[in-house]
Amino acid sequence: MKKPYKNCQSCGMPLKKDEHGGGTESDGSINQMYCSHCFRNGTFTHPEITMPEMKALVKGKLKEFGIPGFMTGLFTNNMHKLERWKN
Repeated sequence: MKKPYKNCQSCGMPLKKDEHGGGTESDGSINQMYCSHCFRNGTFTHPEITMPEMKALVKGKLKEFGIPGFMTGLFTNNMHKLERWKN
């Protein structure tokens, strides 16, 4: 049985905050591991992005939402532990 994830395993976004309910597989079913911003139609939306680039992208998005800079660092500090970036 698959482990239920609370956060996207690519960007760290809480999956319950995903307006589309999660990413999608190629058959249209919901992916339980990644958000709709990172994973659509069975593939990553940014397949070549590196973990440091993803971290910078997420920090930028958080700042757009008014999150202070020091907090964005806290939110992205453990990004390397997410499933997509473990290897």
